[in-house]
Amino acid sequence: MKISKFGQKIAARSGIGQLMDDLGLAAAAGGMIMLGGGNPAHIPAVEARFRGALQKLLDRPGQFERAVGEYDPPGGNRAFVEAMCQLLGERYGWPITPANIALTNGSQSAFFILFNLFAGPCEDGSTRKICLPLAPEYIGYSDVGLVENVFTAARPEIDHLDEHIFKYRVDFDALHITDDIGAVCVSRPTNPTGNVLTDDEIARLGQLTRDRGIPLIIDNAYGAPFPNIIFTEVRPVWDDNTIVCMSLSKLGLPAARTGIIIANEAVIAMISQINAIMSLAPGGLGAAMATEMVRTGEIIELSREVIRPFYQRRAESAVAQLMEELAGIDFHIHKPEGAFFLWLWLRGLPITCGELYERLKARGVLVVPGHYFFPGMDEPWRHKDECIRVNYAPDEPGVRKGLSIIADEVRRAYRQS
Repeated sequence: MKISKFGQKIAARSGIGQLMDDLGLAAAAGGMIMLGGGNPAHIPAVEARFRGALQKLLDRPGQFERAVGEYDPPGGNRAFVEAMCQLLGERYGWPITPANIALTNGSQSAFFILFNLFAGPCEDGSTRKICLPLAPEYIGYSDVGLVENVFTAARPEIDHLDEHIFKYRVDFDALHITDDIGAVCVSRPTNPTGNVLTDDEIARLGQLTRDRGIPLIIDNAYGAPFPNIIFTEVRPVWDDNTIVCMSLSKLGLPAARTGIIIANEAVIAMISQINAIMSLAPGGLGAAMATEMVRTGEIIELSREVIRPFYQRRAESAVAQLMEELAGIDFHIHKPEGAFFLWLWLRGLPITCGELYERLKARGVLVVPGHYFFPGMDEPWRHKDECIRVNYAPDEPGVRKGLSIIADEVRRAYRQS
Protein backbone atom coordinates (compact mmCIF):
# COMPACT_ATOMS: atom_id res chain seq x y z
CA MET A 1 0.00 0.00 0.00
CA LYS A 2 1.49 3.33 -1.09
CA ILE A 3 0.70 6.35 1.05
CA SER A 4 0.86 9.92 -0.21
CA LYS A 5 3.03 12.58 1.38
CA PHE A 6 -0.15 14.00 2.87
CA GLY A 7 -0.95 10.62 4.41
CA GLN A 8 2.56 10.19 5.77
CA LYS A 9 2.43 13.67 7.29
CA ILE A 10 -1.06 13.74 8.72
CA ALA A 11 -1.24 10.14 9.96
CA ALA A 12 2.15 10.13 11.69
CA ARG A 13 2.49 9.83 15.46
CA SER A 14 1.92 13.23 17.05
CA GLY A 15 1.73 14.86 20.43
CA ILE A 16 -1.98 15.59 20.15
CA GLY A 17 -2.54 12.05 18.87
CA GLN A 18 -0.74 10.55 21.86
CA LEU A 19 -2.67 12.78 24.23
CA MET A 20 -6.06 11.82 22.80
CA ASP A 21 -5.14 8.11 22.58
CA ASP A 22 -4.03 8.08 26.21
CA LEU A 23 -7.17 9.89 27.29
CA GLY A 24 -9.41 7.48 25.41
CA LEU A 25 -7.66 4.35 26.61
CA ALA A 26 -7.49 5.58 30.20
CA ALA A 27 -11.15 6.55 30.21
CA ALA A 28 -12.13 3.14 28.83
CA ALA A 29 -10.00 1.26 31.36
CA GLY A 30 -11.07 3.39 34.32
CA GLY A 31 -9.12 4.16 37.46
CA MET A 32 -6.79 6.75 35.90
CA ILE A 33 -6.61 10.28 37.33
CA MET A 34 -7.14 12.37 34.22
CA LEU A 35 -5.06 15.54 34.64
CA GLY A 36 -3.79 15.51 31.08
CA GLY A 37 -6.54 16.42 28.65
CA GLY A 38 -8.55 19.51 27.90
CA ASN A 39 -11.98 18.39 29.02
CA PRO A 40 -13.82 21.14 30.89
CA ALA A 41 -15.21 20.50 34.35
CA HIS A 42 -18.71 19.14 34.87
CA ILE A 43 -20.23 22.22 36.53
CA PRO A 44 -23.78 21.34 37.67
CA ALA A 45 -25.18 24.85 37.16
CA VAL A 46 -23.80 25.00 33.62
CA GLU A 47 -24.94 21.52 32.69
CA ALA A 48 -28.42 22.35 34.01
CA ARG A 49 -28.55 25.33 31.61
CA PHE A 50 -27.59 23.14 28.65
CA ARG A 51 -30.05 20.46 29.67
CA GLY A 52 -32.74 23.14 29.76
CA ALA A 53 -31.68 24.46 26.36
CA LEU A 54 -31.90 20.98 24.86
CA GLN A 55 -35.29 20.44 26.47
CA LYS A 56 -36.57 23.64 24.85
CA LEU A 57 -35.43 22.31 21.48
CA LEU A 58 -37.31 19.10 22.13
CA ASP A 59 -40.43 20.92 23.28
CA ARG A 60 -40.71 23.25 20.27
CA PRO A 61 -42.29 21.46 17.31
CA GLY A 62 -39.81 20.98 14.50
CA GLN A 63 -36.83 22.61 16.25
CA PHE A 64 -35.01 19.45 17.32
CA GLU A 65 -35.77 17.79 14.01
CA ARG A 66 -34.35 20.82 12.19
CA ALA A 67 -31.21 20.84 14.36
CA VAL A 68 -30.30 17.19 13.78
CA GLY A 69 -32.07 16.39 10.50
CA GLU A 70 -31.01 19.17 8.12
CA TYR A 71 -27.71 20.59 6.92
CA ASP A 72 -26.84 24.14 7.89
CA PRO A 73 -25.22 26.44 5.32
CA PRO A 74 -21.43 25.98 4.95
CA GLY A 75 -20.90 29.00 7.22
CA GLY A 76 -22.98 27.46 9.99
CA ASN A 77 -26.34 27.90 11.72
CA ARG A 78 -27.71 31.23 10.51
CA ALA A 79 -29.74 32.04 13.63
CA PHE A 80 -26.71 31.44 15.84
CA VAL A 81 -24.47 33.56 13.62
CA GLU A 82 -26.96 36.44 13.61
CA ALA A 83 -27.33 36.26 17.39
CA MET A 84 -23.54 36.33 17.78
CA CYS A 85 -23.28 39.42 15.57
CA GLN A 86 -25.89 41.21 17.64
CA LEU A 87 -24.28 40.25 20.95
CA LEU A 88 -20.72 41.25 20.04
CA GLY A 89 -21.90 44.41 18.32
CA GLU A 90 -24.03 45.60 21.23
CA ARG A 91 -21.65 44.62 24.04
CA TYR A 92 -18.27 45.45 22.47
CA GLY A 93 -18.98 47.61 19.45
CA TRP A 94 -17.56 45.13 16.95
CA PRO A 95 -18.69 46.21 13.46
CA ILE A 96 -19.57 42.73 12.23
CA THR A 97 -22.32 41.19 10.12
CA PRO A 98 -23.07 37.51 9.39
CA ALA A 99 -20.53 37.77 6.56
CA ASN A 100 -17.83 38.08 9.26
CA ILE A 101 -18.58 34.77 11.03
CA ALA A 102 -18.20 31.12 10.07
CA LEU A 103 -18.64 28.05 12.25
CA THR A 104 -16.42 24.98 12.09
CA ASN A 105 -16.40 21.51 13.57
CA GLY A 106 -14.48 22.67 16.62
CA SER A 107 -11.42 24.86 17.06
CA GLN A 108 -9.02 22.17 15.85
CA SER A 109 -10.72 22.21 12.46
CA ALA A 110 -10.62 26.00 12.48
CA PHE A 111 -6.86 26.06 12.93
CA PHE A 112 -6.29 23.35 10.34
CA ILE A 113 -8.07 25.59 7.86
CA LEU A 114 -6.50 28.88 8.93
CA PHE A 115 -2.90 27.70 9.19
CA ASN A 116 -3.04 26.07 5.77
CA LEU A 117 -4.65 29.17 4.27
CA PHE A 118 -1.81 31.40 5.42
CA ALA A 119 1.20 29.06 5.51
CA GLY A 120 2.88 26.71 3.05
CA PRO A 121 3.93 27.02 -0.60
CA CYS A 122 2.56 30.07 -2.45
CA GLU A 123 1.96 30.76 -6.14
CA ASP A 124 4.95 33.13 -6.29
CA GLY A 125 7.30 30.32 -5.29
CA SER A 126 7.73 31.49 -1.71
CA THR A 127 6.89 29.47 1.38
CA ARG A 128 5.06 31.11 4.27
CA LYS A 129 5.05 30.23 7.97
CA ILE A 130 2.96 30.91 11.04
CA CYS A 131 4.77 32.91 13.71
CA LEU A 132 4.07 32.03 17.36
CA PRO A 133 5.44 35.04 19.28
CA LEU A 134 5.11 33.41 22.69
CA ALA A 135 6.14 29.77 23.10
CA PRO A 136 5.14 27.48 24.76
CA GLU A 137 1.92 27.25 22.76
CA TYR A 138 -0.97 24.86 22.23
CA ILE A 139 -0.03 21.24 21.51
CA GLY A 140 -2.79 20.93 18.91
CA TYR A 141 -1.12 23.41 16.55
CA SER A 142 2.01 21.34 16.03
CA ASP A 143 0.90 18.89 13.37
CA VAL A 144 -1.90 20.62 11.46
CA GLY A 145 0.29 21.92 8.63
CA LEU A 146 0.06 20.09 5.32
CA VAL A 147 3.80 20.60 4.87
CA GLU A 148 6.71 20.41 7.27
CA ASN A 149 8.13 23.35 9.21
CA VAL A 150 4.97 25.45 9.22
CA PHE A 151 5.86 27.28 12.44
CA THR A 152 8.49 29.59 13.76
CA ALA A 153 8.43 30.52 17.44
CA ALA A 154 10.11 33.04 19.68
CA ARG A 155 11.57 32.24 23.08
CA PRO A 156 9.76 34.24 25.77
CA GLU A 157 11.10 36.50 28.45
CA ILE A 158 10.73 34.89 31.88
CA ASP A 159 9.61 37.26 34.61
CA HIS A 160 10.00 35.82 38.14
CA LEU A 161 7.19 37.38 40.15
CA ASP A 162 8.25 35.73 43.42
CA GLU A 163 10.16 32.65 44.60
CA HIS A 164 7.81 30.16 42.95
CA ILE A 165 5.58 32.13 40.53
CA PHE A 166 6.71 33.34 37.12
CA LYS A 167 5.20 34.72 33.92
CA TYR A 168 6.15 34.51 30.27
CA ARG A 169 6.14 37.74 28.31
CA VAL A 170 6.57 38.46 24.61
CA ASP A 171 10.16 39.43 23.89
CA PHE A 172 9.47 42.10 21.28
CA ASP A 173 13.19 42.78 20.85
CA ALA A 174 13.68 39.19 19.69
CA LEU A 175 10.46 39.00 17.66
CA HIS A 176 11.14 39.37 13.94
CA ILE A 177 8.19 39.36 11.53
CA THR A 178 10.13 38.47 8.39
CA ASP A 179 8.87 38.34 4.81
CA ASP A 180 8.19 34.60 5.02
CA ILE A 181 5.58 34.99 7.78
CA GLY A 182 2.00 34.52 6.59
CA ALA A 183 0.23 35.13 9.92
CA VAL A 184 0.92 35.58 13.62
CA CYS A 185 -1.00 33.46 16.12
CA VAL A 186 -1.42 33.65 19.90
CA SER A 187 -3.76 31.91 22.33
CA ARG A 188 -5.29 34.13 25.02
CA PRO A 189 -5.38 32.70 27.68
CA THR A 190 -2.50 30.55 26.58
CA ASN A 191 -2.83 26.81 26.58
CA PRO A 192 -0.72 25.32 28.27
CA THR A 193 0.45 27.99 30.69
CA GLY A 194 -2.63 30.03 31.62
CA ASN A 195 -0.75 33.15 30.52
CA VAL A 196 -2.86 36.11 29.39
CA LEU A 197 -1.26 38.52 26.98
CA THR A 198 -1.88 42.08 28.13
CA ASP A 199 -3.95 44.55 26.15
CA ASP A 200 -0.68 46.34 25.32
CA GLU A 201 0.94 43.15 23.99
CA ILE A 202 -2.11 42.44 21.82
CA ALA A 203 -2.11 46.03 20.53
CA ARG A 204 1.59 45.84 19.64
CA LEU A 205 1.11 42.52 17.83
CA GLY A 206 -1.88 44.00 16.02
CA GLN A 207 0.16 46.93 14.80
CA LEU A 208 3.09 44.74 13.75
CA THR A 209 0.85 42.47 11.70
CA ARG A 210 -1.10 45.34 10.13
CA ASP A 211 2.16 47.00 9.12
CA ARG A 212 3.22 43.74 7.48
CA GLY A 213 -0.13 43.14 5.78
CA ILE A 214 -0.70 39.80 7.51
CA PRO A 215 -3.43 38.75 9.95
CA LEU A 216 -3.21 38.38 13.70
CA ILE A 217 -4.99 35.18 14.78
CA ILE A 218 -6.21 35.11 18.39
CA ASP A 219 -7.17 31.72 19.77
CA ASN A 220 -9.86 32.75 22.23
CA ALA A 221 -11.08 29.25 23.21
CA TYR A 222 -10.83 30.05 26.94
CA GLY A 223 -11.15 33.81 26.74
CA ALA A 224 -13.55 36.72 27.05
CA PRO A 225 -16.44 37.20 26.69
CA PHE A 226 -17.13 33.46 26.88
CA PRO A 227 -16.29 31.06 28.43
CA ASN A 228 -14.36 33.82 30.25
CA ILE A 229 -11.99 31.46 32.05
CA ILE A 230 -9.71 34.41 32.56
CA PHE A 231 -8.74 35.79 35.94
CA THR A 232 -7.53 39.24 34.94
CA GLU A 233 -9.34 42.08 33.22
CA VAL A 234 -8.85 42.28 29.46
CA ARG A 235 -10.62 43.93 26.57
CA PRO A 236 -11.91 41.62 23.80
CA VAL A 237 -10.65 43.06 20.50
CA TRP A 238 -11.41 42.57 16.82
CA ASP A 239 -10.79 44.47 13.59
CA ASP A 240 -10.64 43.52 9.93
CA ASN A 241 -7.00 42.45 10.24
CA THR A 242 -7.67 40.25 13.28
CA ILE A 243 -9.08 36.73 13.21
CA VAL A 244 -10.69 35.75 16.52
CA CYS A 245 -11.39 32.06 17.08
CA MET A 246 -13.92 31.12 19.74
CA SER A 247 -15.58 27.88 20.79
CA LEU A 248 -18.40 26.31 22.77
CA SER A 249 -16.12 23.51 24.00
CA LYS A 250 -14.73 25.08 27.18
CA LEU A 251 -18.14 26.51 27.95
CA GLY A 252 -19.10 22.87 28.57
CA LEU A 253 -19.99 21.47 25.13
CA PRO A 254 -16.78 19.84 23.82
CA ALA A 255 -18.62 16.95 22.18
CA ALA A 256 -20.77 19.36 20.16
CA ARG A 257 -17.65 20.48 18.22
CA THR A 258 -18.61 24.09 17.57
CA GLY A 259 -15.85 26.46 16.58
CA ILE A 260 -16.51 30.13 15.77
CA ILE A 261 -14.27 32.18 13.46
CA ILE A 262 -14.69 35.97 13.27
CA ALA A 263 -12.73 37.60 10.46
CA ASN A 264 -13.03 39.90 7.47
CA GLU A 265 -15.48 38.92 4.75
CA ALA A 266 -12.85 37.55 2.35
CA VAL A 267 -11.46 35.13 4.94
CA ILE A 268 -14.93 34.00 6.01
CA ALA A 269 -15.92 33.35 2.39
CA MET A 270 -12.89 31.07 1.98
CA ILE A 271 -13.61 29.23 5.23
CA SER A 272 -17.20 28.61 4.18
CA GLN A 273 -16.03 27.15 0.86
CA ILE A 274 -13.54 24.89 2.65
CA ASN A 275 -16.29 23.78 5.05
CA ALA A 276 -18.39 22.76 2.06
CA ILE A 277 -15.55 20.70 0.62
CA MET A 278 -14.36 19.11 3.87
CA SER A 279 -17.67 18.42 5.61
CA LEU A 280 -20.54 19.95 3.59
CA ALA A 281 -21.50 21.98 6.68
CA PRO A 282 -20.44 22.25 10.33
CA GLY A 283 -22.49 20.32 12.87
CA GLY A 284 -25.48 22.29 14.06
CA LEU A 285 -26.63 20.84 17.38
CA GLY A 286 -24.29 22.87 19.59
CA ALA A 287 -25.19 26.10 17.82
CA ALA A 288 -28.90 25.30 18.03
CA MET A 289 -28.64 24.65 21.77
CA ALA A 290 -26.71 27.87 22.41
CA THR A 291 -28.56 30.31 20.14
CA GLU A 292 -31.04 31.52 22.77
CA MET A 293 -28.24 31.94 25.35
CA VAL A 294 -26.35 34.11 22.86
CA ARG A 295 -29.44 36.08 21.84
CA THR A 296 -30.27 37.01 25.45
CA GLY A 297 -26.66 37.54 26.56
CA GLU A 298 -27.01 34.73 29.10
CA ILE A 299 -23.85 33.15 27.70
CA ILE A 300 -21.84 36.12 29.02
CA GLU A 301 -23.53 36.22 32.42
CA LEU A 302 -23.14 32.45 32.88
CA SER A 303 -19.46 32.73 32.01
CA ARG A 304 -18.83 35.67 34.34
CA GLU A 305 -20.90 34.56 37.32
CA VAL A 306 -20.48 30.77 37.30
CA ILE A 307 -17.69 29.51 35.04
CA ARG A 308 -14.95 32.02 35.81
CA PRO A 309 -15.28 31.86 39.65
CA PHE A 310 -15.39 28.06 39.54
CA TYR A 311 -12.05 27.74 37.75
CA GLN A 312 -10.42 30.55 39.68
CA ARG A 313 -11.17 28.74 42.95
CA ARG A 314 -9.78 25.54 41.49
CA ALA A 315 -6.60 27.29 40.37
CA GLU A 316 -6.01 28.85 43.78
CA SER A 317 -6.55 25.50 45.51
CA ALA A 318 -4.16 23.64 43.20
CA VAL A 319 -1.43 26.27 43.55
CA ALA A 320 -1.74 26.21 47.35
CA GLN A 321 -1.42 22.42 47.43
CA LEU A 322 1.68 22.37 45.21
CA MET A 323 3.28 25.17 47.23
CA GLU A 324 2.97 22.96 50.29
CA GLU A 325 3.83 19.57 48.79
CA LEU A 326 6.79 20.73 46.69
CA ALA A 327 8.42 22.82 49.43
CA GLY A 328 12.20 22.53 49.17
CA ILE A 329 12.16 21.71 45.43
CA ASP A 330 13.28 24.25 42.82
CA PHE A 331 9.80 24.47 41.28
CA HIS A 332 8.02 27.36 39.56
CA ILE A 333 4.37 27.71 38.56
CA HIS A 334 3.32 29.99 35.75
CA LYS A 335 0.97 32.60 37.18
CA PRO A 336 -2.49 31.12 36.51
CA GLU A 337 -4.29 33.95 34.72
CA GLY A 338 -6.79 31.83 32.82
CA ALA A 339 -7.70 28.52 31.12
CA PHE A 340 -7.70 25.51 33.47
CA PHE A 341 -4.12 24.31 33.50
CA LEU A 342 -1.14 24.72 35.76
CA TRP A 343 2.21 24.92 33.99
CA LEU A 344 4.76 23.45 36.37
CA TRP A 345 8.44 24.18 35.72
CA LEU A 346 10.81 21.89 37.63
CA ARG A 347 14.12 23.64 37.24
CA GLY A 348 17.03 21.23 37.16
CA LEU A 349 14.75 18.19 36.86
CA PRO A 350 17.19 15.28 36.64
CA ILE A 351 14.98 13.36 34.20
CA THR A 352 13.09 14.64 31.17
CA CYS A 353 9.45 15.62 31.37
CA GLY A 354 8.77 12.70 29.02
CA GLU A 355 10.24 10.29 31.55
CA LEU A 356 8.26 11.94 34.33
CA TYR A 357 5.12 11.54 32.23
CA GLU A 358 5.73 7.80 31.89
CA ARG A 359 6.42 7.40 35.61
CA LEU A 360 3.23 9.25 36.49
CA LYS A 361 1.20 7.22 34.00
CA ALA A 362 2.48 4.05 35.64
CA ARG A 363 1.15 5.40 38.95
CA GLY A 364 -2.27 6.17 37.49
CA VAL A 365 -1.92 9.91 36.78
CA LEU A 366 -2.05 11.43 33.30
CA VAL A 367 -0.42 14.81 32.64
CA VAL A 368 1.09 16.20 29.43
CA PRO A 369 4.88 16.50 29.06
CA GLY A 370 5.96 20.03 28.25
CA HIS A 371 8.23 19.39 25.29
CA TYR A 372 5.21 19.01 22.99
CA PHE A 373 4.26 22.66 23.48
CA PHE A 374 7.10 24.29 21.55
CA PRO A 375 6.19 24.04 17.84
CA GLY A 376 8.60 25.99 15.67
CA MET A 377 11.33 26.12 18.30
CA ASP A 378 13.86 23.50 17.31
CA GLU A 379 16.94 24.83 19.07
CA PRO A 380 17.98 23.04 22.28
CA TRP A 381 16.56 24.56 25.45
CA ARG A 382 16.59 22.52 28.63
CA HIS A 383 13.54 24.42 29.86
CA LYS A 384 11.37 22.53 27.33
CA ASP A 385 12.13 19.24 29.13
CA GLU A 386 11.52 20.59 32.64
CA CYS A 387 7.80 21.43 32.38
CA ILE A 388 4.49 19.59 32.57
CA ARG A 389 0.90 20.70 32.03
CA VAL A 390 -1.66 19.72 34.66
CA ASN A 391 -5.44 20.07 34.22
CA TYR A 392 -7.20 21.03 37.48
CA ALA A 393 -10.73 20.81 36.03
CA PRO A 394 -11.60 17.19 37.01
CA ASP A 395 -13.28 16.27 40.29
CA GLU A 396 -11.58 17.85 43.29
CA PRO A 397 -10.69 14.65 45.20
CA GLY A 398 -9.04 13.26 42.06
CA VAL A 399 -7.11 16.48 41.47
CA ARG A 400 -5.86 16.55 45.06
CA LYS A 401 -4.78 12.91 44.89
CA GLY A 402 -3.14 13.41 41.51
CA LEU A 403 -1.19 16.48 42.65
CA SER A 404 0.08 14.54 45.66
CA ILE A 405 1.31 11.74 43.41
CA ILE A 406 2.98 14.27 41.11
CA ALA A 407 4.75 15.89 44.06
CA ASP A 408 5.87 12.51 45.39
CA GLU A 409 7.21 11.38 42.03
CA VAL A 410 9.03 14.68 41.51
CA ARG A 411 10.69 14.37 44.92
CA ARG A 412 11.69 10.80 44.08
CA ALA A 413 13.29 11.95 40.81
CA TYR A 414 15.38 14.59 42.57
CA ARG A 415 16.39 12.15 45.35
CA GLN A 416 17.55 9.51 42.90
CA SER A 417 19.70 11.92 40.88
